[in-house]
Order: sequence, then structure tokens, then C-alpha cells
Amino acid sequence: MMRLQTGGGELTEDAVLGGALRLRQPRRGHRVGHDAILLAASCPAERGDHVVELGAGVGAAGLALALRAADITVTLVEIDLDLAALAAENARLNQLDARVKPIVLDAAAPARAFAAVGLRPDSVSRVLMNPPFNEPLRQRPSPDRRRRLAHAAPREMLSAWIKAAARLLGPRGTLTLIFRADGLADLLKCLDGAFGAIAILPVYAKPGQPAIRVLVRATKASRAPLALCPGLILNNMAGEPTPEAEAILRNGALLPLAQV
Repeated sequence: MMRLQTGGGELTEDAVLGGALRLRQPRRGHRVGHDAILLAASCPAERGDHVVELGAGVGAAGLALALRAADITVTLVEIDLDLAALAAENARLNQLDARVKPIVLDAAAPARAFAAVGLRPDSVSRVLMNPPFNEPLRQRPSPDRRRRLAHAAPREMLSAWIKAAARLLGPRGTLTLIFRADGLADLLKCLDGAFGAIAILPVYAKPGQPAIRVLVRATKASRAPLALCPGLILNNMAGEPTPEAEAILRNGALLPLAQV
């Protein structure tokens, strides 16, 4: 980990995906973790796809996806100007700036705001999101503004993000997202009507414990039934990464949701 200093505060430069991807990010506040890499490993990107990541932060998931899929373009949508600037810097740092572009925009903005930056309805193939998923009335919000924005949001925001994804996606386009496992019921309610063919992959911290996350892939306007996939266990009982988790988080292996 390398420490850097900018006008916006101290940064670190961190290696992910076994060093294949380098990310500059604020030392304090919300930090890139496993969720972004799991999200990228779940997206069924194909040649020629235009992918939009909503709430992209410093660009971890979108950049990891672009690193894997050399023939796609990615637009990173981020409301925080400083984080969007870091996302642009990270795209250059990893020589992905020809295909990965950040824009400063609220993921819950109206359609006209998206259209003004070239993101029109029915215009993209895939949407990625790691939405804020802690209900602020149920959990104490972080004193750090960026961490609070990244982690805490009311249910209405989740619905607005999913509506934005449905609007952006073309016919049979897919939404891939990661969410807290105990929020699955709320998530499914938000997906109902606009999406089908919902595939759910639980993520467990250790064997025998309740799931901590769910990875979800949904297809716009599909009527196919819901499918529950075999789960991913991140660590064994000793707290050591499982071979399956290592393959994904360090070596860039894909999860079953990435299969088209």
C-alpha cells in the first residue's frame, strides 16, 4: 500500500485482484473491499457491451470488469466530484481510460439529467450497482460523510436506483448488484415489475453462518422464474480464505452469475 497526499486529503494506492488492478482511494471513509470485486465477477459482459456502474465511487467494480472484458465500454456514474476524479485517475493508472469514463451525476437523477450526459433510455447493455444498503433509521450513521453516503440510504433510494437501471437498459439487458442478505425482501420488491429471471447467489463469511451478502442478476422485462444459486463461502472456520474466494478475489475467476 502506497500513501499519497492531495489537496483533498491523504490517499492510498492499493493493489487488488492480485496486483492486476491498482486503485487510488481516500485513506479515510469508505474503502474498496470484496464487494466490488464480487460484483464485477458476477456481470455477464459480452463483446461490444456498454456497461454503466451506478454509484461507482473510485471505480473499482467497473474497472475490474473492463480489465476482464477487453471489448466493452464502461461509464462510471458517481455523485461525489472528488471520487469521480479519482475514478478517472484510476482509469488512467490502469491504462483503461480509453474505455472507462466517469461522469458526475446522482444515480437517482431524472431521465433528462442522464440524457444530458449521453445516457438515454434503452441505451446500455448492463448496469452494475453496489447501492447504499444500511437503513439509516435502523443503524447509527457514520460520522464520515463519504462513508455515510456509501453505506446508508432509505429504501426509496434503492427503488430510485433500480428504476434508473431499468430505464437505461435496453431490451433483455441485465442488472447486476450486491446487497446485504437481510435486505433481500426489500430488494425483490423493488425489482418486481421491471425485471425477471432473477438469479440470487448468497455470500457467506464462514461455513454454517447466515449469508452476509447476496449477489443478484436480473433481466429487464423477462418473465423467467427466480433461481437460487449455490453460495460462495469466503473463509473457512479458521478465518483463512477459501480456494473459491481466492480464485475470484485474487485471480479474477468468475461467479456463475457472469454466465450469459
